[in-house]
Amino acid sequence: MIHTSLRRYAALCCLLSVVLPAVCWAAHGVSIDGHLKYPPGFERFDYTSPQAKSGGTLVLHDLGSFEKMNPFTLKGEAPRGLTSYVFEPLAVPSLDEQFAQYGLIAKDIVLAKDRKSVTLTINPKARFSDGTPVTAEDVKFSLDTLKSNQAHPSYQMYFYDIEGAEILAPLTIRFRFARPNRELHMIVTQLPVLSKRFYSTHPFNPVDGKGAMAIPVGTGPYVVADVQPGKSITYKKNPNYWAKDLAVRKGMFNFDTIVVKYFKDPVVSLEAFKAGEFDWLFVNISKQWNRDLTGRRFDNGELVKQVFPHENDAGMQGFVFNTRKPFFADRLVRRALGLAFDFEWTNTTLFFGQYNRSNSYFSNSDYAAKGLPDESELKLLAPLRDQLPAEVFTQPLTPPTTDPPGSLRSNLQEAKALLEQAGWSVKQGVLVNGKGERFRFEILLADTSFERVIAPYAINLGKLGIEVSYRTIDQALYADRIKNFDFDMVVTVFGQSQSPGNEQRDYWTTSAAARKGSRNLAGIAKPAVDALVDAIIYAETQEQLTTACRALDRVLWYGYYVVPNWYLANHRLAFAAKLKHPAQPPLFYSADQWLDTWWTE
Repeated sequence: MIHTSLRRYAALCCLLSVVLPAVCWAAHGVSIDGHLKYPPGFERFDYTSPQAKSGGTLVLHDLGSFEKMNPFTLKGEAPRGLTSYVFEPLAVPSLDEQFAQYGLIAKDIVLAKDRKSVTLTINPKARFSDGTPVTAEDVKFSLDTLKSNQAHPSYQMYFYDIEGAEILAPLTIRFRFARPNRELHMIVTQLPVLSKRFYSTHPFNPVDGKGAMAIPVGTGPYVVADVQPGKSITYKKNPNYWAKDLAVRKGMFNFDTIVVKYFKDPVVSLEAFKAGEFDWLFVNISKQWNRDLTGRRFDNGELVKQVFPHENDAGMQGFVFNTRKPFFADRLVRRALGLAFDFEWTNTTLFFGQYNRSNSYFSNSDYAAKGLPDESELKLLAPLRDQLPAEVFTQPLTPPTTDPPGSLRSNLQEAKALLEQAGWSVKQGVLVNGKGERFRFEILLADTSFERVIAPYAINLGKLGIEVSYRTIDQALYADRIKNFDFDMVVTVFGQSQSPGNEQRDYWTTSAAARKGSRNLAGIAKPAVDALVDAIIYAETQEQLTTACRALDRVLWYGYYVVPNWYLANHRLAFAAKLKHPAQPPLFYSADQWLDTWWTE
């Protein structure tokens, strides 16, 4: 399955045979299905360019502020770029494959025949920016730290089935699995590598913020050169970067200097971009793309805007109900409130018809549920039938619509009937329950540009007697409230990989619902959902994975945990004309990943 060079690994296998279980593969990379696009000794990734030049300065921007230099803890915000420029994982993804990792810090990857462990050999050239070598001790320290309560809880969830690690030699480490699954050996390779030496003298998770701004040591291509707390951070290319000649790094990280400037307001930042204060902008607001990216510098060619296609799983964007709140605990209520959102009007009037309606938690992918459950899905769903809404079995996933013969009026009438069924009634124009409590809630926003989307939705809810307020707050305060589930409703994206797996625990499960900082913003705590998440994680074939995703999709959809929004099948980028990029983008990528291959003339 995985490409193997017997000569290359024979000596290694013999040497370790007394301490390792029987092994079946040893490789320069691993994938979800055992197939790799790039063979041993490959030159570079196809989406990088041999014409890329090193040098120059790239100026980026971010919104809000930052108050710490450790991106792996829960409290506070770290600056943009730390996780990709300063820290590195054991292996890196290929953006041309659905789920494949190629060795970076890990030179060789050996998966046990029983799939209950994986052994990694560290590249002897790997160095931290302080010049110290990366050892198995650092890798074990990284796992132990990120699985501890010192780290952000998302790491504990993601690495949940990695039982532990043992050092076999200074550059060899074996990870043990509590229970094997198809992707666990790949999840191991995504482990960020931390310097045990550095964090032995600097607190990993400082108390009361003391030491939170200590400049970190990592293995990445850049080092932190300057910090203006909350205002800017400057990264300088490490002239002694250990991996600059590796195939997985050729044609990447080409800028000598990267500066990230901070802005409080997206409107101000847009004007700053047009004035030349930074070089590159990912545009996620249709109004900006269609109306605001104009002016002299666009006319004379100094600034460019361009669409780059992708084949990413779009996941789900939506208005998320916090079901921990009593008013949102009833599924019928959530369904009713979803009927009040007029996507068709919003898309035509506000978005220039650019978007597709989110119709799945795995939108734009083969994992999206289609039609009614097939026989394989029913094998998963039938044992859970008494825990599930009837619609899971009887209705395909269909978002509400106001396209004829539908209308907003008929949707609101249906919503009113559902609210009455749930014990709510309108008295003197106000929706109240049997206790006389008024139905009111707040929508929390991090971007003022979203207010124009929320305003008509709030008006529609007002027609049902619901009092809705919405406000945009400071980015840092917003992030803190999200981590503590201190909101009624927010707008968020549940992004999906090309091979869903362990991250689903953090999105949907009962254990995540009770863990601050998790991505289970909706507060879903349902045994049936937990069971289907397990079916995804422990699927043994691609067919089983697809079936489990579609089954979960149906259950989440008819739980009405979000009001589905929209998605795009491309990235909209605006940038300075001096920036150049490879001719062909990869297939599955974020805008920031694409930027890592750019350069300046």
